[in-house]
Amino acid sequence: PVASVGASSSYARLKKLLREVSSLSEVEGILSYDEQVFMPPGAAAARSAQKAALAKIVHEKRTGKEMREAINGVRGCEAEFDDLRMRANVRDAVEAFDKEARKSVELAEREAALESDAFAAWQAARKAKDFSLFSAKLTEMFELKRLVASVTRPELSAEPYDGALDAFERGMRAERLDAIFSELRAGLVPLLDAINAKRAAEPSIDSPHPALLNGEQWGVEEQAELSRVVAEAMGYSFDNGRLDVSTHPFTGGAGPQDVRMTTRFSGNWAEGFGATIHETGHALYEQGRDVGEEGRGLPASQALSMGVHESQSLLWERCVLQSLAFWKFAAPLFHERFPFTEGASPTDFYKTYNRVEPGCIRVEADEVTYPLHVILRYDIERALFRGEMSVDEVPAYWVARMKGDLGVTVPDDAQGCLQDIHWSFGAVGYFPSYTLGAIM
Repeated sequence: PVASVGASSSYARLKKLLREVSSLSEVEGILSYDEQVFMPPGAAAARSAQKAALAKIVHEKRTGKEMREAINGVRGCEAEFDDLRMRANVRDAVEAFDKEARKSVELAEREAALESDAFAAWQAARKAKDFSLFSAKLTEMFELKRLVASVTRPELSAEPYDGALDAFERGMRAERLDAIFSELRAGLVPLLDAINAKRAAEPSIDSPHPALLNGEQWGVEEQAELSRVVAEAMGYSFDNGRLDVSTHPFTGGAGPQDVRMTTRFSGNWAEGFGATIHETGHALYEQGRDVGEEGRGLPASQALSMGVHESQSLLWERCVLQSLAFWKFAAPLFHERFPFTEGASPTDFYKTYNRVEPGCIRVEADEVTYPLHVILRYDIERALFRGEMSVDEVPAYWVARMKGDLGVTVPDDAQGCLQDIHWSFGAVGYFPSYTLGAIM
């Protein structure tokens, strides 16, 4: 098929407008990265106002008269284009416009401002290990996300949570997740019980190598240098990227040519190293996005879903990092920077890293227990969306579920329901993508 003159002209205008929106969104990405990594705490109120002002401009660009005319000019013309990327750009641009146009500019501003305010509250609460310092903003966040879901995706109102879920995992529904997660939980809980029983009967079977125990001997500077070396060996370009430190590891930045990621370092060497590998997986996916004529700044070059994105980070973290072949590569790098590990062979690293050990922290979790962390968060999100649970009930429910599912005692809120950054910046409906990505 050959696109009509009208459709071709509208498509050219659409691409120009979409790229303008993409550039503004990349500015939002830099502001958010700075907020989480570099910004002084006293700038929180100013940053909230900056993000709200920018969100207003972006929303108006996305839904204004020019964009509406360009969208209507290509609406229904997808099949007229030969190039599959052009078809994808038309399909996804129309779908995104229809959702965004239902949202008022005031609602877009409110979302951006609340993300900054809630993030600041979360940081303070996490530092104080006190959920009550975050609960008011979290209540506001869930109320806002319920409203956004109902406004932008009214066809999904029968199950309120589906609207939030669809924002990260297009087409996925809570009913389908219920089936997937119930099967996972039914298999994993007894498997974990059996593993724990065997470990209790024979502790030595799963003991870490003595040289690889956590502690202050794991220097932060050496860990940071090692992380950079391995990220670069994986293919990460530091000409188009950064590696910094933040409270919670994440990948952000401003598109394929400016990809930024963070990790965190402590006496738990495996946590920082594993987070670097995970985030480098995300970053490689971002740096590998299409920057050609039908990709740069356009929907066809964006992640299909966050589950797909997580599948790339987890491919590296779960399939590569947890393999013996990887440790044959990495063990000498550890020996060089941490001489006290020279007695640990690649096999020792491999066995130590792959231990099953239930714990409080999701990002430190092993292959067996990780999905149980995700399912807990999914159950809480859905219950909050449905009004079956109040925000104030979250800490006690969290503690009870962690004890029941993983046999773990949660010592404080920071190691419990305050450990993740996601809810603070409005990523409600994101957590299922981790396990869906692992399954992929």
